[in-house]
Amino acid sequence: MAPQEPEAYDSIVKTETRRSQNGGYRENPSRNTIGSSIAHTFSNLSNLSRKKSRRAYEDADDDEPMKANDWAMMPELKGKQQQSEEDNLKGRKLGVTWRNLTVKGVGANAAINENVGSQFRPGKKSMKAKAPLNTILHNNHGCVKPGEMLLVLGRPGAGCTTLLKMLANRRIGYAEVIGDVHYGSMDHKEVARFRGQVVMNTEDELFFPTLTVAQTMDFATRMKVPYHLPSDSTNSEEFQRESRDFLLRSMGISHTHDTKVGDEYIRGVSGGERKRVSIVETLASRGSVYCWDNSTRGLDASTALEYAKGVRAMTDIFGLSSIVTLYQAGNSIYELFDKILVIDEGKEIYYGPLKEARPFMEGLGFVCADGANVADFLTGVTVSTERKVSEDHKDNFPRTADAILEAYEKTDVKEKAEQEYHYPTTDEAKSLTDEFREAVQYDKHKSLPKSSQLTVAFFAQVRACIIRQFQILWGDKMTLFMKQAVVFVQALVSGSLFYMAPATSSGVFIKGGALFISLLFNSLLAISEVQDSFGGRPVLAKHKAFAFYHPAAFVLAQTIVDIPVLLFQVSHFSVVLYFMVNLRQDPGAFFTYWIVLFATSMCMTAFFRSVGAGFSTFDAASKASGFLLSALIMYTGYMIPKPEMKPWFSWIFWIDPLAYGFEAILANEMKSQIIPCVNDNLVPNGPGYTSATNQACAGIGGAIPGATSVTGEQYLASLDYSTRHIWRNFVIIWALWAFFVAITVISTSRWKSQSGKNGFLLIPREKVKNNVHMLEQAKPDEESQRPVTEKHGPRFSGNSSDHTNVDDQLVRNTSVFTWKNLTYTVNTTTGERVLLDDVQGWVRPGMLGALMGSSGAGKTTLLDVLAQRKTEGSITGSIQVDGRPLTLSFQRSAGYCEQLDIHEPLATVREALEFSALLRQSRDIPKNEKLRYVDTIVDLLEMHDIENTLIGSAGAGLSVEQRKRLTVGVELVSKPRILIFLDEPTSGLDGQSAFNIVRFLRKLADVGQAVLVTIHQPSAQLFAEFDTLLLLANGGKTVYFGDIGDNGSTIKEYFAGYGAPCPKDANPAEHMIEVVSGALSKEKDWNKIWLDSSEHEAAMKELDKIISEAAAKEPGTEDDGYEFAMTIWQQTLLVTHRMNVAVWRNTDYVNNKFALHIGSALFNGFSFWMIGDTVQDLQLRLFTIFNFIFVAPGVIAQLQPLFIDRRDVYEAREKKSKMYHWGAFATGLIVSELPYLIICAVLYFLPWYYTVGFPAAANKAGSVLFVMVFYEFIYTGIGQFVAAYAPNAVFASLINPLVISILVSFCGVLVPYAQITSFWRYWLYYLNPFNYLIGSLLVFTTFDAKVVCSQKELAVFSPPSGQTCAQYLASYMEGMGARTNLLNPSATTDCEVCQYRVGSDYLNTLNLGEYYFGWRDASLVVLFSFSGYCLVYVLMKLRTKRSKTAE
Repeated sequence: MAPQEPEAYDSIVKTETRRSQNGGYRENPSRNTIGSSIAHTFSNLSNLSRKKSRRAYEDADDDEPMKANDWAMMPELKGKQQQSEEDNLKGRKLGVTWRNLTVKGVGANAAINENVGSQFRPGKKSMKAKAPLNTILHNNHGCVKPGEMLLVLGRPGAGCTTLLKMLANRRIGYAEVIGDVHYGSMDHKEVARFRGQVVMNTEDELFFPTLTVAQTMDFATRMKVPYHLPSDSTNSEEFQRESRDFLLRSMGISHTHDTKVGDEYIRGVSGGERKRVSIVETLASRGSVYCWDNSTRGLDASTALEYAKGVRAMTDIFGLSSIVTLYQAGNSIYELFDKILVIDEGKEIYYGPLKEARPFMEGLGFVCADGANVADFLTGVTVSTERKVSEDHKDNFPRTADAILEAYEKTDVKEKAEQEYHYPTTDEAKSLTDEFREAVQYDKHKSLPKSSQLTVAFFAQVRACIIRQFQILWGDKMTLFMKQAVVFVQALVSGSLFYMAPATSSGVFIKGGALFISLLFNSLLAISEVQDSFGGRPVLAKHKAFAFYHPAAFVLAQTIVDIPVLLFQVSHFSVVLYFMVNLRQDPGAFFTYWIVLFATSMCMTAFFRSVGAGFSTFDAASKASGFLLSALIMYTGYMIPKPEMKPWFSWIFWIDPLAYGFEAILANEMKSQIIPCVNDNLVPNGPGYTSATNQACAGIGGAIPGATSVTGEQYLASLDYSTRHIWRNFVIIWALWAFFVAITVISTSRWKSQSGKNGFLLIPREKVKNNVHMLEQAKPDEESQRPVTEKHGPRFSGNSSDHTNVDDQLVRNTSVFTWKNLTYTVNTTTGERVLLDDVQGWVRPGMLGALMGSSGAGKTTLLDVLAQRKTEGSITGSIQVDGRPLTLSFQRSAGYCEQLDIHEPLATVREALEFSALLRQSRDIPKNEKLRYVDTIVDLLEMHDIENTLIGSAGAGLSVEQRKRLTVGVELVSKPRILIFLDEPTSGLDGQSAFNIVRFLRKLADVGQAVLVTIHQPSAQLFAEFDTLLLLANGGKTVYFGDIGDNGSTIKEYFAGYGAPCPKDANPAEHMIEVVSGALSKEKDWNKIWLDSSEHEAAMKELDKIISEAAAKEPGTEDDGYEFAMTIWQQTLLVTHRMNVAVWRNTDYVNNKFALHIGSALFNGFSFWMIGDTVQDLQLRLFTIFNFIFVAPGVIAQLQPLFIDRRDVYEAREKKSKMYHWGAFATGLIVSELPYLIICAVLYFLPWYYTVGFPAAANKAGSVLFVMVFYEFIYTGIGQFVAAYAPNAVFASLINPLVISILVSFCGVLVPYAQITSFWRYWLYYLNPFNYLIGSLLVFTTFDAKVVCSQKELAVFSPPSGQTCAQYLASYMEGMGARTNLLNPSATTDCEVCQYRVGSDYLNTLNLGEYYFGWRDASLVVLFSFSGYCLVYVLMKLRTKRSKTAE
């Protein structure tokens, strides 16, 4: 916090003495002041010299001092009052009052998760049809006036978050809301016009991870700069900068200014620092009513206290109304509040002044132990295993929430509380509300309408969004550069494929292919916008709630940022491709091509962005985008010429941007061209045939009888194109672009943040019989936290004889784990950075060790290093077990519960436990014994009720506390033989759940296990459970290592000995964090104090003694010499089974895959309905098969995010614990897809094959289906090997277009084999699986097809005088024209020659000379399907890095 700031961030507020207008003197901020900008940052002030906070109820002591007077920033806030009064600013004080508030939701505790088979089960009952309304909050009431803070307490699932959402006016997703909520004198409908003034900070930290902290806060503060600046602010930029700096300093994160915010996968600030960024971003909204939902989650005790003091100070000074819900709130935080509201089962069992809350509960007979957290005491009174009851009340204390509520309703506290509920009708409330309206309007830019909820002008919103969008791009510059590199490579490859296309009939088709590829590739790149749309959606929903900007500003900014990026992209692509292909060498033609290509790229980017914006789920959007892309490509006019389009689908051409773009650039290329017919297009041709009067063009559109050349206009006319349409099409493309942008704006405006309808367990259909009791329960749970069991603690907290047997089954550890002189260094852009600095310690059997420190001190880093989880940086020092180096099996012999609870979401709890037990326990242990041990752990962790439910994801699946227990269980079932590491096992839990977890760890230690735990905010009771403490300061420096002592006595003595005694009633855990890195640090170097202390010397001697004694004995743990517990075959079987079950239960994924195939097949089939037997129809046969290829991009776009999510689970936890080999992982993923791919091939084949009129013979149809099945394997292998090595799904989505387009380009369709450049023809063509796919399918469907030319396809010419057509063409038909068909051999005029007789003649031009080529190519397709999967293994191997070990 503020005292922690580096010197460079000392207060920027300097004061100077300046004469005031009345001749006196006063202190006033200097030119660099943040003066009234700070006042503006939260709430315009009026009469701030009056008492800042009305304490709870009217009889409170008016002279009571502010509770946060000792907050470091308080003097700075107070110094702004005079300036604000001088400016005569109106106040923005509201307050919030609610009465008889009842909230109901639809749903139940549990819902059935259908699988692929059961979803089609006849008679299946719908869960939605019978879902009753369920009460989440019942008859709630309260009042928080300006300047007051309310602490809302309740166990997970009690309804705290729902109450905060109601008070923040977030009602979406709830079935029914009854009661009154007033803000000042306004009701909830009226205050909706002031959305940004009633704000909520949720538990989720939603940011653009590639932005730095400063960039994130720059944006937030830019969006709230008032139109009328304070009198001492020179301009809006200065005001914004000062607001940002103050906010960063207020939460002690100025030092993170230039650090990325980051997320789970992008390195950035620490978890605690990210939470503080979330806090200051919320403060930047300058609201009047703030709702804070568990905002101290992930913060250490010192930082959490400073946050609470900050909110208290701002509430006092600015007259805010602050409603806060906290878990594990220490007493120092608790004492900062004015009022307390306790919720249990949705019922309000206490609401009133803070000073009355504890006496009320104690008056009912409950006992609050000395030093206990009062907040935890208040929430634990209805839990039988948590509460303590005085002897006098053993028989008559209230045991339920209803009983406590009944007692509360009889108290004077409730009677006094009810007097406040009329506050909205008071003159004070009405006056403050009028001032509030005026103040909000005064801040609003004059260009905004009165009804607008925003602050800054629309232009300023767009400008800020543009700046942010460029920053997001630059923050992920690797992806940006990669994208441009991919484009450049594609341009080179395509340019070389169509290299120097001749200006003759042979080049017409090639140039058309080059132009088509120009459009196709940029469209394939644009499909990544669908993925990006879902990445930024949660952030936009949050900012919309803060009233930062209109969604149109966000969309316009994205569009404007597209312009320079796409200009650069299209320019270097165009320059390379255009001149390599030898397109029309005319400046006007080039720039026309360039500008049309740019317009089309802009339009397609906007199109896919609108698709992403229009769907609520990624699966639905990816399915739609894949189908739409194939439709747009098919109706571009390249595959199906415009005159050949079927009437029922031809309308697609008229709304297809690619069609308009293709016509424009083709017309641009053909304009004023003379195209001489050559080679096969000139009949007759060859030696002896030189007279143009006796020749004619064949096989080229627009040719007239007897002509040996075609004009560009004639060729275009044959396609129903015209050069007059070039600029018409250009305008239409921009009109479509504007339409898609408008659709995106409308769709984006309707995006909503997560609704209240969530929080239920998922039961797989096949486990329904095991969960009948759960399906019968109807109690919903908005918080997604309510335990399914009754209110009692876990069984392990009792002393029943049942657990004697359990204790006997637990593994007892006999090994001692030590680390000495441990230093960990990483390379950063600014040089080497030391994260751990000479750390030492040990964990003995039976010892529960705590690892503590402030946020960013290196706690998680130390655990990662000790557990051998780091793959980067360098580690020096020693890590030993029993005085010996770590063995091969160490990583699976030590349990590690990570902070993030990462699991396979589609596995049940029991399946996850059994999976871990079977794979990590020794191969010598029988399977039945392993499964019995799972029963033991299920019993220990009290997971019987949820063992057959799916783990799920946030909102649908296990609660936070249940996930944490599962994470612990997954490690315990592996029977860790050395020790267990746990990283923040209590983070995000309420006090009771946290205590249950720690008490369970205590039990493990007591039966001989060694346990090392990082912990953030332990209460005094939690802290007392630990034996030893390793305390780290920033930079990974040791401050203390040793015993904690009874109730912290030893560590209290240590710090007291160096001038930092712990107050009597203080929590020693909070105190020492304050001493080391908080307000009590007194600028001392506690690391140096430790190194110079006698305790350090004694610890080092003890460490050396432990190592030497352990080394002299036999090792307590024998190494079996295996890296993995099970054989690779057993690993593969288990992993494959889990993957099969996961896909079977993933109905969305499988249904989307099926739907895409059926939809694409029907569309393909009816677009090429009953293909005829003309030469043009031969081309259509080729293109309907070619179109089958394009089922791949859509399916790959769905496949890769799923693959990468599973890979992340594997790499984050399972690989590091040596659960199974990467080869087993890859095999499981591959095999689990195979059955569905076979079904997909059949689902495509049936609607397509017979619809287009291909041969019905079984040998032909069966052959085609066989090849189609293996193509499914080929493209899936491609998608998986790209995903195997790609760092993330976005990166994979950029690589896909390059891979697919190269394979498409060189398969012999766009450029026939004979015309492919020699460089590519002799290797890439033969290494291309798509070549063999197209070849085999063409042979099986077309080889025997009869060809009947239409009249316009015939070459019509007259032979020399005196000769018949047969005589004139005799030598030609024995040579170059051997495969042509002379229709009238005896004629002497108007000879009619068709290019081909049968399909085999046409296939010969495609390098498919014999029928056996079909089976040859089919065999190679099979071979390529295997090679694709081999690449998955190769790239998984290349990606797998070895863990770093100490050197």
